[in-house]
Amino acid sequence: QMQLAESGGGLVQPGGSLRLSCTASVYRLGPHTIGWFRQAPGKEREGVSCITARGDGTNYADSVKGRFTISRDNAKDTVYLQMNSLKPEDTGVYSCAAEWDPYTSFCSVDRDAGRYEFRGQGTQVTVSS
Repeated sequence: QMQLAESGGGLVQPGGSLRLSCTASVYRLGPHTIGWFRQAPGKEREGVSCITARGDGTNYADSVKGRFTISRDNAKDTVYLQMNSLKPEDTGVYSCAAEWDPYTSFCSVDRDAGRYEFRGQGTQVTVSS
């Protein structure tokens, strides 16, 4: 079973940046669509961004468009989420999920993490002064 490990979270001031990593082990990340999700205290989990297996399709939640960038390095079995201009409302536990699909060129941030095959434990991001 694929294992996913998120890293890169932490405490950052408003306006700051963080880069999250989602690294796969046991199986190669290459043939999988990857989604990033976040859950703030007392709120439902929401999709933040996603990227297709070949990197030819990406999507973002409206709340992060223009500030977050998703990318992947299949040789390193890692997907990145570059987060700039962070706001307090970006605070939450960020997790990644993977679904085998080497063919699609489209992914949706509305696809719930529970529908992905594999999910990581998450990393905490706190945006506060």
